[in-house]
Amino acid sequence: MAKPSRLPQRLSLPPGHAGAPCLVAFSGGADSTALLLLAAESGLPDLRAVHVHHGLQDAADAWAAHCEAACAQWGVPITVCRVQVAADDPAGPEAAARKARYAAFRELLPAGGLLLTGHHRGDQAETVLLRLLRGSGVEGLAAIRALSAFGTGWLWRPLLDQPGDALRALVESRGLSWIEDPHNQAPRYARSWLRTALLPRLRERWPEAEAQLAATASRCAETAELLHELAAELLPALRREDGGLSIAGLLALSVARRRLVLRHWLAELDLPPPYDETLRHLGREVLTVRADAEPLLRWPGGEFRRYRDGLYAAPPLAPLPADYAVDWDGDSDLVLPAGCGLLRAAAPLRARVRLPRGGERLRLRGAAHHRSLRALAQQQGLPPWIRERLAIIEVDGELLSIAGRWNADPTRTAGVLQSWSTDAPPGLPLSWRQI
Repeated sequence: MAKPSRLPQRLSLPPGHAGAPCLVAFSGGADSTALLLLAAESGLPDLRAVHVHHGLQDAADAWAAHCEAACAQWGVPITVCRVQVAADDPAGPEAAARKARYAAFRELLPAGGLLLTGHHRGDQAETVLLRLLRGSGVEGLAAIRALSAFGTGWLWRPLLDQPGDALRALVESRGLSWIEDPHNQAPRYARSWLRTALLPRLRERWPEAEAQLAATASRCAETAELLHELAAELLPALRREDGGLSIAGLLALSVARRRLVLRHWLAELDLPPPYDETLRHLGREVLTVRADAEPLLRWPGGEFRRYRDGLYAAPPLAPLPADYAVDWDGDSDLVLPAGCGLLRAAAPLRARVRLPRGGERLRLRGAAHHRSLRALAQQQGLPPWIRERLAIIEVDGELLSIAGRWNADPTRTAGVLQSWSTDAPPGLPLSWRQI
């Protein structure tokens, strides 16, 4: 049995987080029991525990009661949070349960607070192996970070460099009981199979395998940080005012730097990382096609679009209804179809609002000739996917305004303006985002 003295005698808050309220994720297992015990004995500020009741096991109610009893013994307030786990999650039940669990943590964590989890060195080793088998790069092999942003607070894993048997030894030395989740030993789950089948064999041949895998994660984390710094230095010169990146600037970079910048940019946009094959297609089918092409390249959870020298990325745009048309009196905001924002008016009016169907033409006030919507949009550098989302405002069957930006008779459209919020389609100029 490992000696409990290998663990820190007390937990010290990370630098810069003095006084932050602490929330311990308490499953009742040996790891989280050791963590909560150390947290309580360390006198961490505003310490609370949360137990997530997934309802996936017959013993789930008994587990919640066990955690409540333990917290009562240590004088730590606890919240038992019941969650619904999506049964049809394509990533499987293990991933679905994790999503539900961390969603509950985000909701309960106070702003600026620390969520403590009992991850240890064995968890780090398992994560590195999983990421290797999935073909991850340096960022993925950095695996679990000791401290990372989480919701409005931080996720802190204070025992990440400690061996798991030391946590269990501490709990045993105090005569405490803990919960054994049978899922942790079920070979049908990838992580459980690594834990029970592969890692023990590796330790037989390489006793320090777990420590070395964790060390690899630490080195990869350092490298990933350097790459983040490089990407952050390269990005400003590539940014366009409409949220895209300069294609000419991207093509001037080496392939390695270009992919680094793109991955960093997509992470900023909170988009899922694209496959390597997607980035290869991006170079051939988007970045190097003729300037007047309008390519679209999708990957799960996102899509790339191009207009002129701009590359844009966003979640997949919602399809537009084919026959959208409504009457509007201007007294209140008119919410348009998804991805089209809303209309506001400075005064009441009686208008018919629809989306473009093709061939719209408008003679601006004081102009001698009509101009097409396509020409007007091109003049202002609006991509086609923005153009097709512009509101057409008709009064008495006559087209009088397009999005409140181009008007035949402003006095009759009474200061109508189409506005977008932060979910605006990519490529929308900042000057058009009124909300």
